[in-house]
Amino acid sequence: MSDPAAHTTVAFADLPGWDDDDHRPALAAFIATVASLKPSADYPSAILEPLGCSAADAWQAKDGPTGRKAARQFFERHFEPHRIGSVGSQGIVTGYYEPELKGARTWSPQYPVPLYNRPSDLINVVSEADRGAAIVPFTHLRRTVTGTEPYPTRADIELGALSGQGLELLFLADQVDAFFLQVQGSGLVQFDDGTSLRVTYDGKNGHPYTSIGKVLIERGLFSSQAMTLDALGTWLRANPGQATEVMRENKSFVFFRALSGAEAQAPQGVLGAPLTEGRSLAVDPAFHQLGLPIFLHAPSLADDNGAPPTKLGFNRLMIAQDVGSAIKGPGRGDIFFGSGPAAGARAGVTKHTCTFFALLPKRAAP
Repeated sequence: MSDPAAHTTVAFADLPGWDDDDHRPALAAFIATVASLKPSADYPSAILEPLGCSAADAWQAKDGPTGRKAARQFFERHFEPHRIGSVGSQGIVTGYYEPELKGARTWSPQYPVPLYNRPSDLINVVSEADRGAAIVPFTHLRRTVTGTEPYPTRADIELGALSGQGLELLFLADQVDAFFLQVQGSGLVQFDDGTSLRVTYDGKNGHPYTSIGKVLIERGLFSSQAMTLDALGTWLRANPGQATEVMRENKSFVFFRALSGAEAQAPQGVLGAPLTEGRSLAVDPAFHQLGLPIFLHAPSLADDNGAPPTKLGFNRLMIAQDVGSAIKGPGRGDIFFGSGPAAGARAGVTKHTCTFFALLPKRAAP
């Protein structure tokens, strides 16, 4: 039986398409991620932070063939690739994106569905960086005068559990938009006056995440092959009488905060570093340290802009910058495809087998 958590040391020459990749976007994402690490004695800070200076030096020659070569040489000099999983085992990669939605700062019949700020009585049971890997009944709880208790569920909140507290951040047109925004974790909300606001994840009610796509498959309403993000959205809007009940099967509920200034220029990963289209990867932090480079080989996944896959497919050096409640296991990842409808369309149909190659710093590699 194959072991999906096995690590096998390989050479860079064994990574399909390694020499053809442009490693500069991954280098830039790596530098931003290392800068966001909090000083501590943990593995990422102790091992990755010193590499930040070398990465910055390599970035100085970012332009042209010289810069491309310098970026590749940085990773080859400081890291050692390891195949994740036994020979023959495969992982799964999916996609996520930043929705662009219409909204309003105040309630109206056109925009009745609130997004909420994080409540003051919400406490973390585990750190946000570890919530995807934590094996606990609840990742967040409610602080009370007598201790703690589970936070209200999605159904409780939608039925008014937080009403009257002034937590409304802004308002969207419908519940489906709000639900998808919570699943993706960030969004760019555009107002009728031409202004916009970027919002990002700021905690959740702590209840386990349930995939409503799987719920509909189990009920026989979809086959697993037919289930895509677009198909799910179409079904929810075509069946409003059932949609609310189905979405409430996912008891998890996400809170947001507004980004401003420089940090509002791009969506953020869990460490606060900006996400990079096609280079940021959500991983299971129980198996992969945030900040590590991970090379993906997905033979059947098209590369850029929906072009047909080459004979090698999608071969990219990614940076582990994010986590997700549905991302479980060493061979499981979620590619950030960018912002807007085109990114959403691509993310919604991405579910491909792949091989993961984790690049471990040489002084930390087993």
